[in-house]
Amino acid sequence: MTTVRDVLELVRAPAALTVLGDTAVGAHAASGGFGRRGWLLPLASAAIYSGGMALNDWADRDVDAVERPERPIPSGRVRPKQALAVAAACGVAGLALAAAGGGRRSLAVAVPLVAAVVAYDVVAKPTAAGPLVMAACRALDVMMGARGSSRALPAALTIGTHTAGVTALSRGEVHGGSAAEVGTALAATGAAAASVDGVAPSVQTPLARAAGAAGAAGYLVSALPSQLAAADDPSPARVRDATRTGIGSVVPLQAALVARSGSLAVALGLTALDGARRLLMARRRAGDVT
Repeated sequence: MTTVRDVLELVRAPAALTVLGDTAVGAHAASGGFGRRGWLLPLASAAIYSGGMALNDWADRDVDAVERPERPIPSGRVRPKQALAVAAACGVAGLALAAAGGGRRSLAVAVPLVAAVVAYDVVAKPTAAGPLVMAACRALDVMMGARGSSRALPAALTIGTHTAGVTALSRGEVHGGSAAEVGTALAATGAAAASVDGVAPSVQTPLARAAGAAGAAGYLVSALPSQLAAADDPSPARVRDATRTGIGSVVPLQAALVARSGSLAVALGLTALDGARRLLMARRRAGDVT
């Protein structure tokens, strides 16, 4: 029988914490923060992300049966039809939350976001376009928080750049990485950090600029060591570690972008969220070991 724990594993529940800050980045870059019901938009992001994870495992079920037989579908803990139902339910919930939190303008971004997630999982993932499609997913997530405002485009491109690098790196998780994949990740990390200062040209206070610079440095400290280790030894284990770290290091990047937009309180909140995510992942790994 499928359990709640099996479903949470299917949707990568801890990883969903990494998308909560996307809409905050967009909202602060566009208009200085969320509107009255804007707090629903991070929940929309989490729902769409979770649906994408379930759809990813449904689409990869035959490959996972060989490469990752411990996952919920190949292990028999979740049936393929159940995974597809979870994916659909999460997608619908995400669209409803986007409409409730940001109105028609956020919904107008959420619809192509869901379409991009489906396209990545079902078509683009194994192709050369995969990293760019995944980058588009995360950029659209930022734009959903911005309700489509062009003022958030620089921030969305920064998150998208980071995502493209991590996605390129992830291709070596099973068989080991290549110099090109690791180099792409390193270049993307450097470009994302360098672009933080330009995401909010209308906010030029010394405090905002200093906070953004400090946040960008924190992001580099979070992301670079494991990527450099993978460059030295691109074995599957090193690449998997760098990929996991890269997925999580988007939260310090989100905090840097929000801080640069002038909201130190929200940036500190995202930093606290990152700490909670790290603790949760550490406990989960300890449980796997024991």
